[in-house]
Amino acid sequence: MTTPSDNVTRGARDNMRKVAPKLVQLSEEVLYGDVWERPLLSKRERSLITIASLISLYRFGQLPGHFQRGLDNGLTKEEIGEVITHLAFYAGWPCSAQAVSIASEVFDNSE
Repeated sequence: MTTPSDNVTRGARDNMRKVAPKLVQLSEEVLYGDVWERPLLSKRERSLITIASLISLYRFGQLPGHFQRGLDNGLTKEEIGEVITHLAFYAGWPCSAQAVSIASEVFDNSE
């Protein structure tokens, strides 16, 4: 079964494949094939960490896919909202305000 995050990820991967096919291979084999599959953290926990990192580093290009992946991995919209709120005090208000805008679009499309 294809999930919304699969479609977002597939589109980004297709674009990346045109420019940097080796990066796609490394992402698939190492990042998602090994790192995301390690047993000490769940995929849900990894999603939470990834979302927090992307927001904190102001790396918003990948947030839509990771918000959706987080939902698919068991995070709730409320938990994602709580992460965004918490990070306003550590990463800055602009980071959280932008993340809210992106999350709102993802949440609207996931219903």
